[in-house]
Amino acid sequence: MKPCLVVVDLLRDTFDMHPDSFIVQSARAFIPRLNALIDAFHKKAFPVIFACDSFLPDDFIFKGKMEPHSLRGTPGESIIAELDRGPEDHVLPKRRFSAFFKTDLDQTLRTFGVDMVLVTGISTQVCVLTTALDAICHDFRTVIVEDCCTAQRPQDHKAALDLYRRTALYPLLQVMNSEQCLEMLV
Repeated sequence: MKPCLVVVDLLRDTFDMHPDSFIVQSARAFIPRLNALIDAFHKKAFPVIFACDSFLPDDFIFKGKMEPHSLRGTPGESIIAELDRGPEDHVLPKRRFSAFFKTDLDQTLRTFGVDMVLVTGISTQVCVLTTALDAICHDFRTVIVEDCCTAQRPQDHKAALDLYRRTALYPLLQVMNSEQCLEMLV
């Protein structure tokens, strides 16, 4: 087994624009658990990839209710400082929800010899889930790390995870907590 940890959209704009929101408070609460995972990946020399929104000001995605954020070339698209990033980690800009959509993530994972993807970050029911489902579509075993991701509302987080706990995709797609993931890495 050679896993990769994908950290989705833990970016300054989200934290700076909505500091009191549930999603930001919940993300702040899971940062110690996520850092423990990141550190475990570093110790094993397994890849860590930070998949980051990187939009253009007139991006199609902003034609709905979503407000402009994480604009390319601005400080808001940068990864929050609280994460234990290492020099060997990779940053993957993305223009849509999934970290696979029109990026080189698939090729990068194959270059690293990865066969399993652990997905963390925000938001559970959108970017985390689409990345996880696309990982399955690219033939990678996938784990959504339930206590290292969050949504705008707790009920959305729970509903998305409950939907994928035991599906026909199991055990190719699993929902696990960070402790289970750490045990799996031993």
